[in-house]
Amino acid sequence: MIEPTLTARRSARRGPGTAARIHDLREIVNAILYVCRTGIAWEYLPHDFPPYKTVYDYYAKWEADGTTQRLHDLLREQVRESRGRAAVPTAAIVDAQSVKTSGNVGELSQGIDAGNYLGRNVMPGQMDQGWPARV
Repeated sequence: MIEPTLTARRSARRGPGTAARIHDLREIVNAILYVCRTGIAWEYLPHDFPPYKTVYDYYAKWEADGTTQRLHDLLREQVRESRGRAAVPTAAIVDAQSVKTSGNVGELSQGIDAGNYLGRNVMPGQMDQGWPARV
C-alpha cells in the first residue's frame, strides 16, 4: 500500500532533480520512522540509513505535498476495514480536561463547570464519600 503510493509519486515527478534515484524508497521510509520513533535529530541518523539530508528532503517534500497525510489515511482505512468498521470515522471523543482554550476567548466568557469539577488530587476510594478528599 505504501510502495505503490510512493512509487507513483516518484514516477510522476518531472524536471530538475528527478534523475535516477540512488536510494531505495523503503530505506527512506524506514529512516523517517526511525527518527519519529526515537526522537533523535536528523543529523544523528545512523549511517546504515541514507544520508540524513536526503531523508529529511524526502520527508519535507512529502509533508508539503500531502503524501504523508494520504499514507496515514490509507493505513487508517485499512486498519478500520480489517476490524469490520467503516473506513472513515463518523465520531470523535474529546476529553475537555485535555483541550486548551483559545487565547482569543475572553477570560470572563470561558467559565468552569463546578458541578463537574472533582479536583486533581482525588484519593482512591474517596469518590463514594461525598466530596473528594484533597491530598
